[in-house]
Amino acid sequence: MSAAPGAAPAAAWVVGGGGLVGRHLVAALRARGTEVMTSRVPWADEAATDATLEAEAARFAALRSGRPWLLAWCAGAGVVATGADALAAEQRVFERFARGLAGTLTEGEEGVVLLASSAGGLYAGSADPPFTEETPPEPLVPYGRTKLAMEQALTAAVSGTGLRAVLARLANVYGPGQTLGKPQGLLSQLCLSEASPRPLPVFVSLDTIRDYVFAPDLARMLVRCTELVLEEPPGTTTAKVIASGRPVTVGHLLSEARRVFHRPLRTVMAPGGAGQVLDLRLGSVRWPEVDALAATPLPAGLAATAADVRARVVSGGPLDG
Repeated sequence: MSAAPGAAPAAAWVVGGGGLVGRHLVAALRARGTEVMTSRVPWADEAATDATLEAEAARFAALRSGRPWLLAWCAGAGVVATGADALAAEQRVFERFARGLAGTLTEGEEGVVLLASSAGGLYAGSADPPFTEETPPEPLVPYGRTKLAMEQALTAAVSGTGLRAVLARLANVYGPGQTLGKPQGLLSQLCLSEASPRPLPVFVSLDTIRDYVFAPDLARMLVRCTELVLEEPPGTTTAKVIASGRPVTVGHLLSEARRVFHRPLRTVMAPGGAGQVLDLRLGSVRWPEVDALAATPLPAGLAATAADVRARVVSGGPLDG
């Protein structure tokens, strides 16, 4: 059965549905009427992860049952500074998963596989920003090389099937629900500093340029990508940069935060910026209707994120989601 143009998938499996991107994507899909499946995966144990994903793939095959579907891979615990060994395990798991996908298919299925990746990791060594889908990826560290290898594995897997795939190259994602228990996500850490006595550690130059995209906007952008890729031929993989198109310096971000919070922030410059480059402006030359969905201004997104962080700090609950 073919999906109507512009229709959300009837069934979806979001791998990594507990993370910032995954949970907002789940919400966006359910708002469109999609039946969404999520999974608890023991990521710390590679063999157990493989077994769980294999069992969950069989469960998803039963759930979709001939309907148009989406499989969104939003998992990944690595960050820019993550070591090569941990990332190698993540890559092996995904490559085996991608190769095994064909074995779960029946003839005539209308499916889309979406891989949420990192634009910053992929383009860290690329020349001439802003970086677009036409920019050759040039990763600098194992994190970026792992993301590129995963893209290549998915492209190879999809080319031999009637599926379509989206390589979603994400800007810096922020918003309500981000993990706060470890120092990642400058904007969320900034909000944590505002809600608690701790100073904000800044690991990069204040001239560092990044693009920040609000998680609820990003989720709607991803859903739209899954609709548009159905207009491409079967077996097609399409890369799409997902960004706000409004890059800012870290210095500007701090200034904006002071204005939104109505008070100064304590910051401390900290070591640990290895693998970070100065200018990571992003652009897109594909599917402009997707870019139009990045509608939330930075001050509004910052205020919403700060309110969420403040509520979690005040409640005394866990800061990891």
